[in-house]
Amino acid sequence: MTAPIAPPVRAGDRERRQTADQLGSALAQGYLEMAEYETRLQAAFAAHTTAELRQLVADLPLAQLRRNDPRRRGARRAAARKAVRMHLAGYLAMVVIVLTVWLAVGLTAGAWYFWPIWPILGAGIGVVGHALPTRFAFACPPRQGSINPARIA
Repeated sequence: MTAPIAPPVRAGDRERRQTADQLGSALAQGYLEMAEYETRLQAAFAAHTTAELRQLVADLPLAQLRRNDPRRRGARRAAARKAVRMHLAGYLAMVVIVLTVWLAVGLTAGAWYFWPIWPILGAGIGVVGHALPTRFAFACPPRQGSINPARIA
C-alpha cells in the first residue's frame, strides 16, 4: 500500500526571507557565484510552495552556513576598534582646540580659570563609555550557550 501524498504547503513571506538569508550566507561564504545567487533569489521570491524553496537550497551545506564565522567576527572586531580609534582622535583634536583657546584667552585677557576641564571631562566620559564595552565585548570568545554582549547592541 502506498502512502498518501501530502498536498503542497504554500510558502509565506517569512519562509521566502529565510531562504533568501540562507542564499545570502552561501554567497558570502563562496558557495554561490553572483549570477547564480541572483537567479536563485528571484526564484525564492517567486516560489509558491515550501518544496520549491527547499529545492533552491538543497545542494548547499546549510549546516556550514554559520552566521558567526571567525572571519566575520574578526572583521567586526577590527571595525569596532577602528571606530574607537576615530572617536579618540576626534576627542584629542577637541582637547587641543579647547586648550589652545583657553591659553589664548588667558594670555590676552588674563582670565586663567581652567574652564576646559568641563568639555574635556564630558567628552572623555563618552570616549571611555565607547572604548570599554568595545574592549570587553571582544576580549574573549563567547562560550556555547551564553549571550554574546556584542550581539545585544
